[in-house]
Amino acid sequence: MPIEPMPALLVEPIVRAALAEDIGRGDITTDAVIPAEARLKGAIAARQHGVVAGIDVARTAFHLLDPSIDFIVEKRDGAAVAKGEVVAHIAGPARGILTGERVALNFLCRLSGIASATARLVDAVKPHRAKITCTRKTTPGLRLLEKYAVRAGGGFNHRFGLDDAVLIKDNHIAVAGGIRPAVERARAAIGHLVKIEIEVDTLVQLEEVLTLPVDAVLLDNMTPDLLSRAVKLVGGRIVTEASGRVDESTVQAVAATGVDYISSGWITHSAPILDLGLDV
Repeated sequence: MPIEPMPALLVEPIVRAALAEDIGRGDITTDAVIPAEARLKGAIAARQHGVVAGIDVARTAFHLLDPSIDFIVEKRDGAAVAKGEVVAHIAGPARGILTGERVALNFLCRLSGIASATARLVDAVKPHRAKITCTRKTTPGLRLLEKYAVRAGGGFNHRFGLDDAVLIKDNHIAVAGGIRPAVERARAAIGHLVKIEIEVDTLVQLEEVLTLPVDAVLLDNMTPDLLSRAVKLVGGRIVTEASGRVDESTVQAVAATGVDYISSGWITHSAPILDLGLDV
């Protein structure tokens, strides 16, 4: 379903950096070939079905180059799109449109690909209680946009960064000297509004976690059978999250175990783009 756009204050610096990277000292092809007074009309259309995300990011790319460019949105972020459907119409100075085309489409195709991949996982787990969430396995510099795309696809966001919540992982446990000292130190250091999640990969570890003041447990790389046993052991006392190699081929079996959340790095680090193109 459609969602609210991201604040322009946060989006513009990312788009400016992408435009500067691509344009460099100038678009020598467009400036040489296209007369300054030339205008064009075109449409951004889907070449396969999926879910749209990044439409306002694409519009920002064009408007930063030339505010007079008309960009008429036909499909809002979060909307399903079929092959051949128009996502947006665009008209105005040809130079600005042609110079911004690749950056705009790079963002739109990438973010729509993430939204589409997320939507497929969300659809796959509908018979179950599990919610799909992302991870910090995002493209450096693009986390804000990629996590937004996850929401556009119907998923939920995990931590945006290391300052959101405590997530004690296996290496933390190893260095801290065990699960209990790691949790006790974390609880003593954080404020009352900060939650603690801890990663386990065995039922023995889980039993120890259930004696400690934690809010959620990350059941990492467990088989569906082991996940089912873990969920039964937790018995609803804390939030359960499953993680580890989750994609379209595995997510249904994971959801059937009864976990509350399923986190997938695949939806951000390996989702294929949604093919969209600008046709003049």
